[in-house]
Amino acid sequence: MEKVLIIRYSEIYLKGKNRGFFERAFEDNLRRAVQEIDCRVDKQSGRYFVRDFNENDTDRLIEKLKKVFGAHTISVALETATDMDSIFEAAKTLSRSEGTFKVEAHRGDKSYPLTSIEIAKELGGRLLSCFHSLKVDVYKPSFTVRVDIRENGVALVFADFIEGAGGMPVGTAGKGLLLLSGGIDSPVAGHMLAKRGMNVDCLHFHSYPYTNIQAKEKVVELAKILAEYTCGTKLYTVSVTHIQEAIHEKCKPQLMITLLRRFMYRIAERHALRCGAQCLITGESLGQVASQTIEGITSSNSVVGKLPVLRPLIGFDKNEIIERSVKMGASETSILPFEDCCTVFLPDYPAIRPKLDEILKEESKLDVEGLIEEAFSTIEKIKL
Repeated sequence: MEKVLIIRYSEIYLKGKNRGFFERAFEDNLRRAVQEIDCRVDKQSGRYFVRDFNENDTDRLIEKLKKVFGAHTISVALETATDMDSIFEAAKTLSRSEGTFKVEAHRGDKSYPLTSIEIAKELGGRLLSCFHSLKVDVYKPSFTVRVDIRENGVALVFADFIEGAGGMPVGTAGKGLLLLSGGIDSPVAGHMLAKRGMNVDCLHFHSYPYTNIQAKEKVVELAKILAEYTCGTKLYTVSVTHIQEAIHEKCKPQLMITLLRRFMYRIAERHALRCGAQCLITGESLGQVASQTIEGITSSNSVVGKLPVLRPLIGFDKNEIIERSVKMGASETSILPFEDCCTVFLPDYPAIRPKLDEILKEESKLDVEGLIEEAFSTIEKIKL
């Protein structure tokens, strides 16, 4: 009898002839997630197993596996022989001594001499004889003992299904570049695209020395949290201090944010093309702040000429975004009170509905290409 972890995949089962591609990516990601822990990962009949691990590492393994996109459920199981005596011995270790219970059985091996119902009856009867304070309740039991007879001649006995991350394996849907700020929204946006199978690298704009070093460290921590779901990521940081100073000196203050965002999009697209990303990802939500009105988004987006800009949060309200941030474990870091570059030279009344012709007129006062090249000279790369 051996303790194992069972991982069942999610949407992959919907794939047809190319299912193997998704299964291999999923298995690679599972191995990568647990590589720091001494264990073994293998695959049998559409299920994945973690074996040969120290029992003290069980909870740690589960926490890592729960962050692998593509996983539907995880179970801690006992693997044993398929005779009823062996199954009963395993079930006893999982059973409580009192309360209500039921037994659920499944036969992957259809040649097994007992049907699923007969297995449940036999095992349930033995548990009742062993634990006299137990009672059967097939509708609302306090716990369930589950038995799965597999095709390879072993039985898996387990109690619970632990919810996995769902979605598709990272690495099966291309690569995107996330504009990562220090706030709540952008890490959630990156998380959502990774859930659809996209590799996500990050680009962060900072305004040192107007923003302090803690603001940058906060973003690095957010990227680390995201990297737990994306099988690693690269974080690039770029200074836009000189750009903000130029805009502040030469342009109308109410257009500061829109002008800055146009620079950010230009820099992001050029960097994405250099690093092989196929789209930009932002945390914008329609109407949430002044720069995220449809006019503001249109003005910013108009400088992007070659790549799509994906905005997975565009229809979300703030509470929905916060709930997702909490669930992915980024909320406590996101709310740390360190300002990002968008707060530097922030006007009292930013333009809510900027007109593109006015934007272009103000932008003509700037050396756009020179400022962009200076920004690229400041780029730093951090691999996480």
